[in-house]
Amino acid sequence: MKDKRFITAAEVAEDFRVSESMGYRIIKKLNTELKDKGYITVSGRVSRRYYMERTYFDLEEDERERTEIDTAKGS
Repeated sequence: MKDKRFITAAEVAEDFRVSESMGYRIIKKLNTELKDKGYITVSGRVSRRYYMERTYFDLEEDERERTEIDTAKGS
């Protein structure tokens, strides 16, 4: 079963349309930020919540925007 609490380098790479190695670099940066705040981190994975907070990939917001656009088109 896939753990939805953490995001992997492959998922980060897909979001940014970059290589997986760049995905690992992004995760390393985010994990460093979390370590500086006193959190325990796991190499190669980062908290999905923190990832969403630090990037512009807010899925709920995207869904709201799509719904608003679809509603406006239907008017």
